[in-house]
Amino acid sequence: MYIFSAISLLGGLAMFLYGMRLMGNNLKESSSGTLKIVIGKITDNPLKAFFLGMIITAIIQSSTATIVITSGLVAAGVLSLDQSFGIIIGANVGTTVTGQIIRLLDLNAESGSFLQFFQPSTLAPLALIIGIVLIMGFKFKRADNIGSIAVGFGILFTGLMNMTSAVTAFSESGMVDRLFENMGNNPVIGYLTGAAIAFVLQSSSATIGMLQAFSQAGNIPFKVVYVVIVGVYLGDCVTTGIVCSIGAKADSKRVGMINILYNIAKTILVLLTVTILYHTGVIDGLWNKMMRSGDIANANSIFNLACAIVLLPTSRLIRNLANKIVREDPVASGKYADKVTALNPVFFRTPAIAFGGCYDVLTVMLDAARENIRKAYSAISSFDEDLIDEIHEEEENIDYLTDRVDKYLVQLAPYVSEDLHLRILKQYHKLVSEFEHLGDYADKMADAATTLFDERIVFSANALGEIELTRELVGRLLEYSGKAFEKRDVSAAYHIEPCVSVLQDLVSTLHDNHLVRLREGQCTVRAGVIFSDILANVERIGKTCSNIGIATIARVSSEVDNRRHSYTASIHQGKNEAYNKEYEEVHGEFYERLSAIDSGMEAENA
Repeated sequence: MYIFSAISLLGGLAMFLYGMRLMGNNLKESSSGTLKIVIGKITDNPLKAFFLGMIITAIIQSSTATIVITSGLVAAGVLSLDQSFGIIIGANVGTTVTGQIIRLLDLNAESGSFLQFFQPSTLAPLALIIGIVLIMGFKFKRADNIGSIAVGFGILFTGLMNMTSAVTAFSESGMVDRLFENMGNNPVIGYLTGAAIAFVLQSSSATIGMLQAFSQAGNIPFKVVYVVIVGVYLGDCVTTGIVCSIGAKADSKRVGMINILYNIAKTILVLLTVTILYHTGVIDGLWNKMMRSGDIANANSIFNLACAIVLLPTSRLIRNLANKIVREDPVASGKYADKVTALNPVFFRTPAIAFGGCYDVLTVMLDAARENIRKAYSAISSFDEDLIDEIHEEEENIDYLTDRVDKYLVQLAPYVSEDLHLRILKQYHKLVSEFEHLGDYADKMADAATTLFDERIVFSANALGEIELTRELVGRLLEYSGKAFEKRDVSAAYHIEPCVSVLQDLVSTLHDNHLVRLREGQCTVRAGVIFSDILANVERIGKTCSNIGIATIARVSSEVDNRRHSYTASIHQGKNEAYNKEYEEVHGEFYERLSAIDSGMEAENA
């Protein structure tokens, strides 16, 4: 019964699509760390942009991914619309590589011939074997990634062979021949069929692959093939345009629109050219020729290359049309508006690039919080109203960036699957809150400085000296925290915990000193309350730095990630020699300086 052949056909299609996605996703994962940098360095030379787009798409097996990444870079101001045009055309040509691989279906080899290795019936199981051996038998860094690419390749060809086998059953009944004969008699049906399937499958390569599979079992003439192929161009570019438009800025949407306009122009150009050649008798011998898998791949490649050559000089015209269709966004305001543009939803399918945008914004947050802490200390020792206003304004910016990054990470989470990316996601979720806390503590210290000024309260020389001492230790902690996060410096992260412990000891000692001054009448109760409040925020800064250091270490150490409490407990129980040594050194340094402050005050009183 045909129902079983239909189930087999759909099952083969499912395997083909899954194999293509598995292979493509892992190719993107293995290259996306440098993909943004490579595309971002493109020049204004359209030819160079064309070749770059073609090569990248041929490697990652997805024109949609290349164009979507390009749209995000245009939105972020890394690329211009003019530069994107060459990449878009190159991506359209690069996607034809999949069809050239699938043409191996045409390969005929005698038993025992070396060419038999390149037949899909041999390549599929061979790729699956290589893939599973890499995944299960090797532990080097990219073993799983490379193995998944090989498995995806094997599943792709297995699905393709299943489709071909299932189509054979329909072919024997004449159903396939009648289907394509009807398309030949009514080209509009063929065109709409190609567009609809490409839109549903969200892949031009998959649709062309299906056509190639059908060609193995049925008689498909050129007059049908070419209209289905140009229909595929339209269906695929609409899908890409939608992806580029989701939550994106105007320039990002324009990239999707340029791709749609280019493919419409390409469709018109192919249809007009083929029609003219047919009516002038130039392609009479080709018109009714039955196309094999390789012929379909060649036709697709030739159409794309020819259109690229003809339409590449029209970049300005298509860009201007896209500008008119997609209206300009309202002008973004805010000090860090340009940084926030990097948090673009179009990067969700390439998490490495999405995390790059998050890293840039988080770095800005950390730097802003560190600078606010420095300003807050300055305001305590020497009040400046303008400085206080700057702190409060920057705190609002930090809160804004926190909200944007936090929401972006939540939206990104469903797209993250690789172990390294899961670790980064976990680290960034943790750090976005920690960086916000640093800003909050600076804001509270600024409030304390304002209270001192408004109430005409003056700290004693001893109290000011002690606060200055904490300032130096906090500065050291913030420097280590910055290196730990910004440079992924694990050695800097290990320096944090000993300094935090000394800071906690120091704060405790300063509280005791304050009580002594209170009893001796050197300090008022109100001044003591504000002094204690400042110390509380200083201690919180230390704990936040500790969390930043541990989050950095946990990113590279699964043991620390899974047992954070045990890790910190073992350190504070004296089980880590490096920690013990550094703690003693830092403790001795700052307590010696504290003793000098106390001695100086005693000498002055005497």
